[in-house]
Amino acid sequence: MSTPPSDFDSNPPVGTGQSVHAAAASASPTFSPLYQQIKSLITRRLELGEWKPGELIPSEVELGNLFKVSQGTVRKAIDELAAENLVVRRQGKGTFVATHHETLSQFRFLRLVPDSDTPQVATNRLIDIKRVRAPAELARQLDLKAGDPVIFIKRVKSFNGVPTILEDIWLPGAIFKSLTAERMIEYKGPLYGLFETEFGTRMIRATERIRSVPANAEMAELLQVAQNTPLLSVERLSFTYGDKPVEVRRGQYLTEHYYYRSELN
Repeated sequence: MSTPPSDFDSNPPVGTGQSVHAAAASASPTFSPLYQQIKSLITRRLELGEWKPGELIPSEVELGNLFKVSQGTVRKAIDELAAENLVVRRQGKGTFVATHHETLSQFRFLRLVPDSDTPQVATNRLIDIKRVRAPAELARQLDLKAGDPVIFIKRVKSFNGVPTILEDIWLPGAIFKSLTAERMIEYKGPLYGLFETEFGTRMIRATERIRSVPANAEMAELLQVAQNTPLLSVERLSFTYGDKPVEVRRGQYLTEHYYYRSELN
């Protein structure tokens, strides 16, 4: 049995107008292993929409032929993409572009778990949606200029009819300018699925800050609890491809019958 070429395969990948080695050399003096260069090329094609969410991407053999590298090099690149939830492997079917319409993907960002095994039916009530000017701190978080337009959304998420999460969401106005209350009310899937399908914006990763806060008068009214009830406050900054920030979300979680699950790898 012949030994497959290593990740330091001498054959340069192609398909971008220059070899990966040349592209890497022009971008940075730091050495990048070949599989990471292939990972970057695949990610770029995902970002450009060449392979859309939910679609089957070419096989490892086909990608190896496309980029002029070994199948093992491609496999290692896809392993990392799968670990980052950019693609999903399905046994016997191939590798697919990850989508927020998959249940597993949805729960990457919704980490509230019920204490019991009772099936949970989630519903959303839109409180407000409007176009506003970004104050300085919000603009900094979204990499905008102070005063740039943003879309503000306030909604309550209930489980089995019980208000459980109050969310304030801010989105760049230039990307989401056609988002309306009517569309949000009409759409029944996950919000990130709507962003992905209709605005071409897929949430790749997020950072969160978590603390305990007492419910103020507005929170108490919308969550139907007493004022000063302890809530779990989760402040999230979400990013799309290229590490571009595209959402600030502040959620107030009622955790009397739920807990927040975090997985550490």
